[in-house]
Amino acid sequence: MKLIGPFKQIVTLANLPLRGKLSDDQLEIIVDGGLLIEDGTIENVDSFQNLKNQFPNIEIENIEGEQICLPAFVDSHTHICFGGNRANDFAMRNGGKTYLEIAESGGGIWSSVQHTRAASEEELLKTILERINFLISLGITTIEVKSGYGLDVENELKMLRVIKKAQTFTKATLVPTCLSAHLKPRDFEGSSQEYLQYILEEILPKVKEENLAKRVDIFIEKSAFLPDESKLFLLKAKELGFEITVHADQFTSGSSRIAVEVGAKSADHLEATIDEDIDFLAKSETVATALPGASLGLGEKFTPARKILDAGGILAIASDWNPGSAPMGNLITQASILATFEKLSTAEVLAGLTFRSAFALNLEDRGTLEKGKKADFVAFKTDNFQNVLYHQGSLKAETVYIDGEKQIL
Repeated sequence: MKLIGPFKQIVTLANLPLRGKLSDDQLEIIVDGGLLIEDGTIENVDSFQNLKNQFPNIEIENIEGEQICLPAFVDSHTHICFGGNRANDFAMRNGGKTYLEIAESGGGIWSSVQHTRAASEEELLKTILERINFLISLGITTIEVKSGYGLDVENELKMLRVIKKAQTFTKATLVPTCLSAHLKPRDFEGSSQEYLQYILEEILPKVKEENLAKRVDIFIEKSAFLPDESKLFLLKAKELGFEITVHADQFTSGSSRIAVEVGAKSADHLEATIDEDIDFLAKSETVATALPGASLGLGEKFTPARKILDAGGILAIASDWNPGSAPMGNLITQASILATFEKLSTAEVLAGLTFRSAFALNLEDRGTLEKGKKADFVAFKTDNFQNVLYHQGSLKAETVYIDGEKQIL
């Protein structure tokens, strides 16, 4: 057992509701606080002096200077296993080219598929570990990672095996998701329905056999898969024993309803969600995941986060880090900007980056600093926790802890 502190402020995020709006005066802030850690788990959070008096002979890890402490962040939607680069897509988009024009000229998702197929497992492992280390340096210790740039048995399994192997090289928690239903590959001879059946019959059984992922995702959109075929696919994936998440309402509305109807853990994107669907989503257990990085990368409007929270929904915030629409990867910057445009309280943003995002991944053992929770937390060199969002990602994490142990940044 050891005591870590004192921190100028510890923002525990304890005792906050899972859904709906939050005000900053609901935050529990322990001044000059300490964390008592044993076997990677939080035993107590209290005044540092109280804990020191209670355990006079305990090992102490002293915090130098003024620092604040937050629960470590959770990025519940990323595509960080990929090959290649799509900087040319970004330049063309800013030059006025449409999504279709970029795709027809050799860009878009298919470009990433070709680069990822061409990359070796060793190359993919090297780059995914670099991206994981960057996310850890931001204070993110739980990271969802999707496949979806392979789009055939060989290459989807290659991606998922790389993600599984990456877990052996990092202390961060990786949550793999099979996104073989990203779009129908150009070299597949058959309809989109036949491709979805191919995933169900040829890819998912092998994913399950090798225990490569417990989650399945699909992109429901005119350029990918239509609502009816997507709903049938998701129901069959559930029958195979997979949890479900959905790329929903990015450019057109309606698919968030499907996410709710099939019992998806989350509906992600939602930039095009209409008001009646917001109410439908907010009354469900499906998490609404905002992806501000995609809005910034594409120049599109933001997820209606304010309306979702006001309607009583569960709002998570994730990076969508991918080589095309969201190449930034800096979740803290993205969330700070989303807060400005959607008028989110600091409490709402922090909840969306921690325990609410963890809930989207079916992980309820993290995201708050309280007894019994996983000892993942992040320290910033400042005397006021509000500075983390105020500086919009430029205030770097001082120390990141996973299971109560300092990580080398």
